Amino acid sequence: MTAVAETGALSRRALVGPFGGLFFGYLGLTAAIPVLPGFVRDRYDASDFLVGLIITATALTALLIRPLAGGQADYRGNRLVMQVGAVLVALGGVAYFLPIGLAGLVANRLMLGVGEAALFTAGAVWVVSLAPHDRRAQLIGLYGVSMWGGISAGTFLGAVLHNISYEAVWALCTLAPLVGLALISSAPSPARSPGPRKKTGLMLRPAMTPGLALALAAGGYAALAAFVVLHMQDRGTDSGVVVLSCFSLVYAGTRLFIGRLPDKYGPRRVATVCGVCEAVGLLIIAVAPNLAIAIVGSVVMGVGFSLLHPSLALMVMNRTDKSQQGAALGAYTSFWDLGLAVWGPLGGVIAGALGYEAVFVVGACCAVVAALMALLIADPSDQPVTAA
Repeated sequence: MTAVAETGALSRRALVGPFGGLFFGYLGLTAAIPVLPGFVRDRYDASDFLVGLIITATALTALLIRPLAGGQADYRGNRLVMQVGAVLVALGGVAYFLPIGLAGLVANRLMLGVGEAALFTAGAVWVVSLAPHDRRAQLIGLYGVSMWGGISAGTFLGAVLHNISYEAVWALCTLAPLVGLALISSAPSPARSPGPRKKTGLMLRPAMTPGLALALAAGGYAALAAFVVLHMQDRGTDSGVVVLSCFSLVYAGTRLFIGRLPDKYGPRRVATVCGVCEAVGLLIIAVAPNLAIAIVGSVVMGVGFSLLHPSLALMVMNRTDKSQQGAALGAYTSFWDLGLAVWGPLGGVIAGALGYEAVFVVGACCAVVAALMALLIADPSDQPVTAA
């Protein structure tokens, strides 16, 4: 009993590195988001296209780099790759101070995407390597909560510091990832998997089907984030943001309080149920005649969507050799970026042609397909793990 308790305490101390590094890294990454559009317009008289490019440039490199970052984490160690990611994010903050022009700003945002990919992917594999076997999905979920916490804090503080100056925002973008770097460096270096290292490419087969399911499920989130406010305005209320806020609260709360369900009942079963829950929630929002019904839909969707990602991620880990788990998890996460990149503009086309309700209905159909895909994935851990 004592040895177990000591091991658990050691794991909790070790988690300060990946969890703290991720939180402060994303805080620094996202602090610039509320102010960058105004900055590039004021300084460079940029067009709407360039504003959009500068904001989304990080996703372009992150999409490509995540599998490579995961492979390097497998080969060189999770802590080292996460440290590199934090340094790149801090350098990106420094670059905001410099007179680098629009081209330089785009290049800087592309570099920040590399840092983000390294930071997130290496940290995710690190967390899984520290987790007891019967708590891996729970910790993957909590790792995501840490990321969203950093995003929320970063966008809020960026907007507040904008009232002082752009330079105050850039300082936060620089200092926050350095705090993350210190936390990463203070944690014990995780042991790497023994044995020979296998070559990895951009995509590994165990990540493909769960990744495609994740990309399909992303359609529902894209619909909610982009169109729920406009959808509720058509229903006669300007409080559509409340629906999105409720979704976010339920999303975080589900992972905090029932995040062990994929470990307890098996990831395939939970992923299938979660995909159905996401679809039901989206359909409720689609037909909601008022704000109260739409909030009910956001709660149902939030519960399902919250555990879908860690369940699918756990399936990827179960189907992948330990020496390739970083690359596989990076490839899997890239499908999230891909899904948002596709569903954002596609949702706009659907809304323009068929109305906002159709966007949520299409998202629900995609969630059902994601649930069916999860059901058909062969998973070695179909028997749920029972905690001792």
